[in-house]
Amino acid sequence: MYQDLVDKKAKLAVIGLGYVGLPIALEFAKRISIIGFDINEKRVEMMKQGIDPSNELEKSEFDGCDIVFTNSLDVLREAKFFIVAVPTPVDEHNVPDLTPVKKASETIGKVIKKGDYVVFESTVYPGCTEEDCLPVIEQLSGLKNVTDFKSGYSPERINPGDKTHTLAKIIKVVSGCDATSLEEIAKTYELVVAAGVHKASSIKVAEAAKIIENTQRDLNIALMNELSIIFNLIGINTYEVLEAAGTKWNFLKFQPGLVGGHCIGVDPYYLTYKASELGYDAEVILAGRNINDNMAKYVAKSVIQHIIKNSSDVKNAKVLVMGATFKENVSDIRNSKVADVVNALKSYHLNVDVVDPHADSDELNHEYGFSLSKNTDTDYDAVVVTVPHNEYKALGDDYFASITKAHAMIADLKGIYRNKISERNYWSL
Repeated sequence: MYQDLVDKKAKLAVIGLGYVGLPIALEFAKRISIIGFDINEKRVEMMKQGIDPSNELEKSEFDGCDIVFTNSLDVLREAKFFIVAVPTPVDEHNVPDLTPVKKASETIGKVIKKGDYVVFESTVYPGCTEEDCLPVIEQLSGLKNVTDFKSGYSPERINPGDKTHTLAKIIKVVSGCDATSLEEIAKTYELVVAAGVHKASSIKVAEAAKIIENTQRDLNIALMNELSIIFNLIGINTYEVLEAAGTKWNFLKFQPGLVGGHCIGVDPYYLTYKASELGYDAEVILAGRNINDNMAKYVAKSVIQHIIKNSSDVKNAKVLVMGATFKENVSDIRNSKVADVVNALKSYHLNVDVVDPHADSDELNHEYGFSLSKNTDTDYDAVVVTVPHNEYKALGDDYFASITKAHAMIADLKGIYRNKISERNYWSL
């Protein structure tokens, strides 16, 4: 298979062209023939014009790429190697929603042929590829995994907004359904991953490796968030404590904050769901999730407490929230915990304005029910800086004094204005 791809006798298809799929597709398209498949016709048309709907890639990154963008099954059928890069969210009860990955499996089941390969990149719980996805493909195609077609799993490690840790520079974990598939899949990814690959012993191991990467980070941030709550009660600054503790060589430099996005705030629930299926309650992981999921309420409570103590007109108090995306310098609002902050503030009947230089107002309104404010006022009782966008880092005391009342609180969730605010009440996690 590898040699056929290199010789362009076979085509590779990427199914799902979002934050993960499109960069993979374009990177491969510099070396081999690619079919970029997405069910969203509007997104397909944008990519045909060299526009990344996710606003992550420049138009120049489409140049010189051997790629066809399509939503047609007939075109997709021309491929012999399929990579699935669709999202794997959780529902409102934090239960894994496998609908996208199962729909992608149905699509492959309709077009896969004998001798083809399929590799899943979507984050799932250990066992999902073999127990939930491949049976769908087998049923619709009439083909059998291993004997008729080959399969594998290679978890994505793309970090939106990160221009340093790109696809080519991060070691790629790969796995296959047998020794042959592992070698062919490994060689295929080595075409675009200069850092090399790590061959996992099984598909389940590769699935588990991905899910604990984000679970580990989630738990460490949860610890920092709990410490932040304690230190605020004591009356000391968390970031000063972390700075002091960080002088030890083996101290892990995590920070408190809101935990959202499509990975860290989601992936642990896939693991705890699988554990629960097997009769085990993952107490530590769920405890961390509970802390992180409740940080938005904690922030809102801290703001309202300040306003109650310092304002004579609480009923008409106004709060400005700066930042709506799930992280800095991206337009991605998926699972943004800023929305939870806004809703928590509004639950206290505060008047809330939201601004963000990267987020789309219509998208926010569709997803969360609030829009961006076109202008900022000069009489806010509190400002909550949720996301450290580059545009915000140069702001200082004078700016915040110009948009707030004298008693106002500047709630700086990521500590970017520490030791820079003196004209207003400063607070951070």
